[in-house]
Formats: sequence, C-alpha cells, structure tokens
Amino acid sequence: MRVLVTGANGFAGRHLVAALREHDHDVIRAGRVRDGDVDAGLDLESLSNVRGVVAGAAPDAIVHLAGQAFVPAATADPLGTYNINALGTARLLEAVRGAAPRARVVVAGSADVYGAQPREAYPLRESIAPNPLNPYAASKVAAEAYSLAAVRTYDLDVVVTRAFNHIGPGQDGRFVVASFARQLAAIAAGEEPVLLVGNLEARRDFLDVRDVVDAYVRLAESRTPPGSIYNVARGEAVAIKEMLRRLITIARVPVEVREDPERMRPADVPLVLGDASKLTTATGWVPQISLEHSLRDIYDDARERVSAAR
Repeated sequence: MRVLVTGANGFAGRHLVAALREHDHDVIRAGRVRDGDVDAGLDLESLSNVRGVVAGAAPDAIVHLAGQAFVPAATADPLGTYNINALGTARLLEAVRGAAPRARVVVAGSADVYGAQPREAYPLRESIAPNPLNPYAASKVAAEAYSLAAVRTYDLDVVVTRAFNHIGPGQDGRFVVASFARQLAAIAAGEEPVLLVGNLEARRDFLDVRDVVDAYVRLAESRTPPGSIYNVARGEAVAIKEMLRRLITIARVPVEVREDPERMRPADVPLVLGDASKLTTATGWVPQISLEHSLRDIYDDARERVSAAR
C-alpha cells in the first residue's frame, strides 16, 4: 500500500514512517523541508502545493499529522494555528477529493478537544461533546468537523483520531515529560541541580508514541466505517508529579524541584482520561509499551541529546 504521511519529520511522524515500513508499505514522506529529509515539501497554507503533493503521491492511504501541536505556541498565534490545523486539513481533503478520492485518510486529532468535563464523564468516550478551552483545541475541533463533513458531502473515506498525551524518544523538549528528561540529563552531566516545573498535580492519560502510531497504521490498513472517531488512550490517569518521580528514580540524580510561573498554563485541565474500547473493538489495538519502558527510553534519548550538544 502507498501511504502518504504529512508531518512525516515530526515527533509522531518519524515513528509512523518506521512503523509503516515495518509493515512493508511504500511511504511518501511530506513535511516542511527545513525540518529534515522529506520526499515532498508540504505547505498546508497553499492549496496548489497540497494538490501537487497528493497527486504526485497517488496514495492508497494518507495519515495526516502535520500541524501546530504545541498549545502555548497556538495560544500565541491563534489565527496562524487555525490556518494550519483547520484550514490546512480542509485544503488536504479538497486535494484528496480531486486527486485521490478513494484513499483512506486518517486525520490525527487530539483529546484536547474534550477540555474539562464533569467527573462522571470519565473515562471519556467519543460520544462526549467537545469543550475546547484553548485555540489549539478549537482548531482541532474545526478540523474534525470539516473531516466529517467531507465524508457526508463528498463520500471521502476519512476517519478521525483523538490521541491522548503521547510521549516517547525524540519528543520536543517543550513538552512536559521530555522537558523533565532533558533537564535531568543536563543535571547528570554536571549542570545546576535545579529542575523547573509547571503544574504537577494534573493527571494525564499517557501512552507511548509507538503505540499511538500503531493505532494509525491499523486504521490506515482497515476499512472501518468512514466518518468514525476513535480515541487512542491507555485508559489510566497518572499525575505529572508521579511521572517526574519515576524519571528522577531512573536518572538517579539529586535535584531541587522548583515551580516556574512561565510553565503554568492558564486553562490547565485537572484530569484527562480516555476510553479506547471503540478502537480496540474495531482494530484489535491495545497499548503494548509500559510507562516504565517509555520513561527509560525517553531518558536515554535525552542523555544522548545532551551529550551530543556538548
């Protein structure tokens, strides 16, 4: 199967490309040229560019990962984020309509669309109405809405995922677990033993990025009903302070944990917990990688990056 991956040189994209190749698929990598090696330069703000990428790839399936994924950056540039995440998805599907109307399209959404929900709503199912609390989440709701409309209006074969907090080696150091690991690796290498943190009380449904991309592969390969939405979640909420404690144990370095006001988010949701039983029933997917395994891989990756930077 020929699979076009947008955002192929991003965090999840690199893992997805590797997973697809392990399944013997022919992968066409599309992304920003400045971010690394790609087969096709992708500009989601240009319909003509996106049309050219899709037509040139002639894909059997597309996994759409490209977009703004960092909430503080989206908050700083809400219109740019909407243009990339929402309108960029619309441009991609318009290109699909013209050049690859029978391709299976997996649109990678986010569990951030759920926002804060009443306690009795957890674990969250796909039937829960979105409640976006920031521009990033709002842009992902809009991308979802257009994706589902494209199924109904143009008969495209599109499914949407809502992935919960994924972590793993290679993640940008701006994200919380990767940030902890990079700071600990720097302390182990001799820097001042002070670790800066934001809100440690929030509880998140963490799972490994390699499990997340396994879900994307399964959905790309399957013929689950178009217009479906699937949570990608472990189904276990862990406090951020517990993730930090485990990383400190792995790093085995003495640290002073210091709260940093710059790392606090104005609309931080206290609990994120999902139910992925719909995905499991449809594809057989279940997470395979333990949090302990993920954290050790993340810390090893951080040590390599700190060492390489010296």
